[in-house]
Amino acid sequence: KIFLTASPEERAKRRYDELISKGVSADYEAVLADLKTRDYNDSHREIAPLKEADDAITIDTTGYELNESVELIFQTVKDLL
Repeated sequence: KIFLTASPEERAKRRYDELISKGVSADYEAVLADLKTRDYNDSHREIAPLKEADDAITIDTTGYELNESVELIFQTVKDLL
């Protein structure tokens, strides 16, 4: 199991950039606040809270582009084989 993560700021930047590229008006600070609220709600819900599995390998993709993240995942799996 692989658990992907990135800092809230990185994830908000990615989401903000995605919205802007689609022509949607967005405010980075609002995107960040929404993301933090969603993270809290997801991790504190009563049924099936979002959390890392005990046996998961955590990969932090903060600062990585998509292709770099994919390569990091492949390399991690390869190292386990």
